[in-house]
Amino acid sequence: MYAVSHLRHWEILDCVRLISILMRSTDRKLCALFSRMVAPTSSQADHQTPLVDKAPTHDDSAVSAAKIDCERGAVDQEFLPKSSQTTTRRSRLLSFAGFLWFTLLVQRFWPAAVLRGVHHGCDRGNVVGYDDICPQVEALTPTGYEALLGSLDEEFSTSEFKLKAYESLGGAVRIPTESYDDLGFPSEDPRWEIETKFHEYLESRFPKVHASLKRTKVNTYALVFEWKGIENVKPLLLAAHMDVVPVNPATYQDWINPPYSGYYDGQWIWGRGSCDDKPGVIGSLIAIETLLERGFVPSRTILLAFGIDEERGGYTGAGAMARYLLETYGPDSLAMIVDEGGGYDDLNGTVFATPSVAEKGYMDIRMDVLTPGGHSSRPPKHTGIGILADLITELEAHPHEPELVRGRTYYQGLECRAKYDTGFPASLKKLVRQSQTSDEKLQELEDRLIDFDPMFYAVSGTTQAIDLVGGGVKVNALPEVVWAVANHRIADHTSPAELMGRFTNITLPVAKKHNMTLDAFGKTLGSQGPSWGTIRLSDAFNSSLVPAPVTPTTGSGPYALLSGAIRSSLQTHLRTDELPRSSVVAPGLSTGNTDTRHYWNLTKHIFRYGHRGAADAYNGAHTINEAIRAEGFLEQIRFFTRLILNADQSDLLE
Repeated sequence: MYAVSHLRHWEILDCVRLISILMRSTDRKLCALFSRMVAPTSSQADHQTPLVDKAPTHDDSAVSAAKIDCERGAVDQEFLPKSSQTTTRRSRLLSFAGFLWFTLLVQRFWPAAVLRGVHHGCDRGNVVGYDDICPQVEALTPTGYEALLGSLDEEFSTSEFKLKAYESLGGAVRIPTESYDDLGFPSEDPRWEIETKFHEYLESRFPKVHASLKRTKVNTYALVFEWKGIENVKPLLLAAHMDVVPVNPATYQDWINPPYSGYYDGQWIWGRGSCDDKPGVIGSLIAIETLLERGFVPSRTILLAFGIDEERGGYTGAGAMARYLLETYGPDSLAMIVDEGGGYDDLNGTVFATPSVAEKGYMDIRMDVLTPGGHSSRPPKHTGIGILADLITELEAHPHEPELVRGRTYYQGLECRAKYDTGFPASLKKLVRQSQTSDEKLQELEDRLIDFDPMFYAVSGTTQAIDLVGGGVKVNALPEVVWAVANHRIADHTSPAELMGRFTNITLPVAKKHNMTLDAFGKTLGSQGPSWGTIRLSDAFNSSLVPAPVTPTTGSGPYALLSGAIRSSLQTHLRTDELPRSSVVAPGLSTGNTDTRHYWNLTKHIFRYGHRGAADAYNGAHTINEAIRAEGFLEQIRFFTRLILNADQSDLLE
C-alpha cells in the first residue's frame, strides 16, 4: 500500500488544492456529496449549541464555505441528510478518510487529467470561463533600451520638459485648422490655407524632426514623415489628424477659456483640438524629437501620417496619403498602424485599456418626398412635409435592436470584464461563462446588458439618427420637395446592403399608405399606376462604408507588442493621481470612423488607440470646453516613446 509519508511536499499541496477545488465546485451534486460527508447528522445537530451562540470552528467554516459555494446552499435534495438517518459521527469520519485517501491516489497517478476536469466545473472567483479567454501579455520593456527609458522618464518628470510639451500642444491648438463638410479642392478653396500656418508652426517647434526625417506633402497639405531605419523590415506607422471640427460662434461665451486659447491653467490645456486629435500629432512629434536629441537611430522605419480632413471622412488627406503609401511601399507593406481611438479607464482598481481593433460601418440615407405644388389655401390631406414626418415617425418607431454576437469584438471585451473586473456583477460573470456555449444564456445576457451597459445599444447594433431635414420655400406655397438624412453607424456583424433592405421595408408601407411610388436606391416599388408623388431613397453622399476588417488579437504579434507597450506605460506612469498600476488590455470597437478607413490595404494590423485616460478629457470632443489633462498628455508622449522603442527591437513584428 502506498504510504502518505512517501508523498512529496508538492503532491500533498496539490491534494489540498484538489480538495479545496472540490469544495468550491459548481457541480451541485459533487458539492452536496462532499458537504454530506463532512457534515454532522441531523440527530447530532439537534444537540449542538446554536451557531449564533458559539464561535465557529475550523470544521464549521469549511462546511459553511462548501455550502455557500455550492450555489449558495442550493443542493439537490437527494443528497441532503435526512432526519431519519442514524449514521454515526465515526462512520462520517471514516467516509471522509476514505475520500481523502482516494484523493491522494488520484492525485498521485492521474494528477493533470483530474485537475483539468475539476477546474472546468469550478467557480474560480473573479476568473470565469476558461484559461484561454482574454489572455494577457507581460509589460514589454525593449531589450537594450532600459537605461534610455529610465533616463527619458527622468527628463519627462522635469518641470522644464513638461512646460515645453504643454506649450507645444497649446500652440498647436491656437491655430484653428477647422474642417468643413463643403471644402473644395485644396488648389481652389482658400479655407485650406490655414494648414500652411500649421506646417510652419511644426517646423519651428520640431527642428530636429524636420532636419532628420523626410517630409512629403501629399495633396498640398497632408503630411507624411519617414524616419528611415537601418534594417529591411516593415515600417511602423503612427497616424493622426491636424484638422478639428469648427466651433459654433454662438457657443463662444459658454467656454471657460476661449476655444482657441491653448491656455494651460496648471492642470488642463484648453481649446478645440486639445483632445481630438492634436495630441496625436504633437505627442508623436515630441517623442521623436526627444529621441533624436538623444542620438537614437531606429532599426525599423517609422512613418508618420497626418491627415487634414478626418472630421469629414478623410478623402482629401488620408485618401491621398493611402495612395501615396501604396505607391511607395506597396500593399500589406506595414508592420502595424496606430491611430487615434481607444484609451484606458480605472474599473474597480484595475486599469482597462481598450485599443479598438474594429470599426463600425457607415451610411447616410437621404429621403426625398416629391409631391405636386400649389397654393397653400387648397392643401391636400397631407403635404410633402406631413408625409416625410410620417416616414420619420415610422423609422423611429422601429429602431435597430442591439444584438450580442458570440465571438465579436464587444463580446470579447465583455469576457475580459468578466474575467478581470472585480466589480463586475457575479450574476453577469456567470452568464458570460454560460453564454459561451448556450444560445439561451446568450439571449439572457443580451437582455441584462440592455439595462447594465449604457453603451450597449450604440456598440452592439446599428444606430440611426435623423440629423438633417429641409423643405419648403414660402409659407403660402405647398412644398414640392422635402428631404431628410438619416445617419447610420452599421454594426460590425451586418452591412450597408442589409441596412438598405431594412430601410426599404419600413418605407414601403408609408409609400403605399399615401399612394406614393417608392424609388428605393434605384429600384421602383409601390404604386405602378397614377400616384400622388414619389419617395426616393438614396446614399446621401456616396459615402457608405462596410465595417472595417477585424484586426487579429490573440496569438498576433502586433497585438502582443501593442498590449505590452500599453501595460509597460501604465505600470510605470508618472501621474500624481492614484491610477492603479495593474492593467488589462481588452479589444475594443470604435463606433466612429477614423482615417484608418483608407489604410486597409496597407496592413491587417490596424489599431485605434490614443492612450488617453477616461478622466483626462474635461468635457469630451466636438463640444464646448474641450480640454485635456496635462498629465494625461504627458503619458501619451511616454506611450509613443515606448511603442517606438519596443517596435524597434521586437521579433513580434515582421
